[in-house]
Amino acid sequence: MVRSRKREKSEAAAGRARRRHRTRVRAQSDLVLPAAAERRRFRARLLAWYRRHGRDLPWRKTDDPYHILVSEIMLQQTQVDRVLPKYAEWLGKYPSLRALADAPEHEVRDTWYPLGYNIRPKRLQSIAREAVANYGGSLPSDRDTLLSFQGIGEYTAGAIQSFAFGQRAAILDTNVARVLFRVFVGDGDPKAHAMKRHLWSVSEALVPIRSVFDFNQALMDFGAMVCVARKPKCLVCPMRRDCRAYPVAR
Repeated sequence: MVRSRKREKSEAAAGRARRRHRTRVRAQSDLVLPAAAERRRFRARLLAWYRRHGRDLPWRKTDDPYHILVSEIMLQQTQVDRVLPKYAEWLGKYPSLRALADAPEHEVRDTWYPLGYNIRPKRLQSIAREAVANYGGSLPSDRDTLLSFQGIGEYTAGAIQSFAFGQRAAILDTNVARVLFRVFVGDGDPKAHAMKRHLWSVSEALVPIRSVFDFNQALMDFGAMVCVARKPKCLVCPMRRDCRAYPVAR
């Protein structure tokens, strides 16, 4: 009897594992980009929402690549309200890549306090020194060169391209990935490698020809303010009618 029960439990667990595997395979095989009409509808609704509800943030009032870089590095794993005073202090002390490159490392570390994740000021200063040494104290605008900097990944490169240079470049951070997964996928493992690559493709397909700055900023705000990780505000969400995760996301 005991063996039989153990065998039943083992078989049940194996069955659940097989079902989960089939679900993942099926979900990944069904990954398709949103149709043109879906893309247009999403863009229009998102930009309309952003015009009414977008946050007034200082890094949205500049197209200086260095200022954009500082804001993006500071915002990694840090809340906006903690970044705001430090962003102003940092740029007051290090107004350019050259000023940051020339600063003593211990001073840069102390200036960063108390944001935490202290590898970030080291990365910023490393980027500044490489920009001064190889690019005349400026950040380049092309993606491949940006990605060659240690400390600049796909998301940061896309942010610099779209926010500083007005280029049609996609972004995908945690907030944006959550929005795109819920609205356009709704099922599967959002952390799977294949899913992440698909969400990058979705983000690239959605970027408009015009209003790139506003669109990418709107995506980030929407994920931070409406399509949040816990208790998303589905009842006031302009994407609700087309969202593949609704009402599951609640």
